[in-house]
Amino acid sequence: MTEPSAAVVRARMPTGFVPEIALILGSGLGPLADAVAEAVVIPYAKLPGFPQPSVPGHGGTLHLGHLGGVPVVCLKGRAHFYEGHGSGVMRPAIAALAELGCRGIVLTNAAGSLDADMPPGSLMMLNDHINFAGTNPLIGDRGPDGGPIFLPMTDLYDRGIREIFAETAAGQDIDLFQGVYVWFTGPIFETPAEIRAARILGGHAVGMSTVPEAILARRYGMKVAAFSNITNLGAGMAPDETLSHHLTIDRARIGAAALQNLLIGGLPAMAALLRGQS
Repeated sequence: MTEPSAAVVRARMPTGFVPEIALILGSGLGPLADAVAEAVVIPYAKLPGFPQPSVPGHGGTLHLGHLGGVPVVCLKGRAHFYEGHGSGVMRPAIAALAELGCRGIVLTNAAGSLDADMPPGSLMMLNDHINFAGTNPLIGDRGPDGGPIFLPMTDLYDRGIREIFAETAAGQDIDLFQGVYVWFTGPIFETPAEIRAARILGGHAVGMSTVPEAILARRYGMKVAAFSNITNLGAGMAPDETLSHHLTIDRARIGAAALQNLLIGGLPAMAALLRGQS
């Protein structure tokens, strides 16, 4: 099914421009979109079906251009399940990105750490996730046979792409953690008991986004990489700290520069890998 927004974006593309990788930028990470070279910027409001973010730190613009020399589509901000939408709120955007030609997607978020050895300012690359939200964006979706779509989630966060960014981080002297991201619905922060439960179950970071988009990206045939910019320790792990979205936005700036350098450095190899797999 053709997404109307894809036609709008395609009409604004420079001649010969075909995006290879999409990026979705989370809380406080919007400035990365400003690094996109020769950017064509389109407000979400001009794109039929695109969600309109209402959370501070999510700008709501699409940027076409080059990052690290790679043709990209960069989404500055996302809408969330907790804003009153269904878990598939980003589906029109993800479907449009795939239709535009993106073979891979990089998802970013601000997250709380479940590991005292991974403090605020750290970067974590997702190698798996736990869905604590009790829903997923493919509920009610139908496959070619008219039945539910049963998608495997093994290696959702592509191993080959993770190896590329791990090598890039090592070359840039960036201490890049890898771990399991736990998705809660938000908008409330987790209780200390929920944080303890997530740690017991093997989680390393907790947040309110990313998992629905990763699932949708697999649904539309894209390879997935995802990164958490750690802005705080989970509830109860730093007793003197009061969690807030303002704190998240403020602290997101700490790791943003390192994440920008990591992505710009690794995108060319990611693009080459995707071309080899096509």
